[in-house]
Amino acid sequence: MSGTSSAGSTPGTTGSASGGASSLAAVALQEQTPVLRPSTTTWRQALRRDWRLYSLVVLPLAFFLVFRYLPMLGNVIAFRRFRPGGSIFGDEWVGLRYVELFINDPLFWNVFRNTLVLGTLTLLIAFPMPIVLALLLNELRSRKFKRFVQTVSYLPHFMSIVIVAGMVLQLTSTQGTINQLVQLVGGDSIPFMQQAEWFRTVYITSEVWQTVGWGTILYLAALTQVDENLYEAARIDGANRWKQTWHVTLPGIRPTMITLLILNIGTFMAVGFEKILLLYNPLLYPTADVISTYLYRVGILSSNFSYAAAIGLFEAIIGLTLILSANAISRRAAGTSLW
Repeated sequence: MSGTSSAGSTPGTTGSASGGASSLAAVALQEQTPVLRPSTTTWRQALRRDWRLYSLVVLPLAFFLVFRYLPMLGNVIAFRRFRPGGSIFGDEWVGLRYVELFINDPLFWNVFRNTLVLGTLTLLIAFPMPIVLALLLNELRSRKFKRFVQTVSYLPHFMSIVIVAGMVLQLTSTQGTINQLVQLVGGDSIPFMQQAEWFRTVYITSEVWQTVGWGTILYLAALTQVDENLYEAARIDGANRWKQTWHVTLPGIRPTMITLLILNIGTFMAVGFEKILLLYNPLLYPTADVISTYLYRVGILSSNFSYAAAIGLFEAIIGLTLILSANAISRRAAGTSLW
């Protein structure tokens, strides 16, 4: 009996052992078998598949290549003497001669100071105004009045800069609308465009009038992304409209604000050339002449291309430094940046 039972138990034990060995062998085989992952798409496959989408970027890329990057080769004439009719890259190497010329030129530093002042005033006054207008429009309950204000504020952006400059000159002339209002209240007529101290006020006012409406579009779009539940939670906590704006609305549109601020800082030195050129005259040079208009007079009118190229390169380096610094500071301080 015992022999039978022990004999009977032997096959079961053997089967269990063989089953365990088979399982271990299967696991080992599975571990040794390479895992098949989906192959990454090459750029040729992506181009062949989505060529219609990629074709849309051909013209923008060609534009930037022809009108932005290729002209950078011309910066070499800042270090070479350029003569009309000679080589487009200059005839002889002069090193930093033109850089030393504008550094030792007191007129250039007056122009540089005017650029800094106008750029700072534009950044401090013209940049926040679209944010304020967007917040005010967001509080309006009347849709018709809101659309009316938006339409009126957008219109100046679509006007030609020549028309805007003509309107500004007409309004500020000695017999213009502004001086007529001044005379109505008993004041004397002011020659705004003949006194240098008035130019900055006129320029910043016209800049705000022309750009404030268009700038609100991005902020109004950003306001639509703010979660309404945050406002409801703020009201439950007893926050009034001002506190809701400060603690909910402004933090909600902060990424948009920072992105546009960085872009504005990048163009800090490129104060509006076209408008200033159309508005100013020799009487306004002490406060109205900026780097871009100075370059126009020196480079185009006086044909001193190498000197103008050196100043332009100096301005570009400052602009690049400003935008890189602003982006780095924003990334570290606010966690938002362009790249």
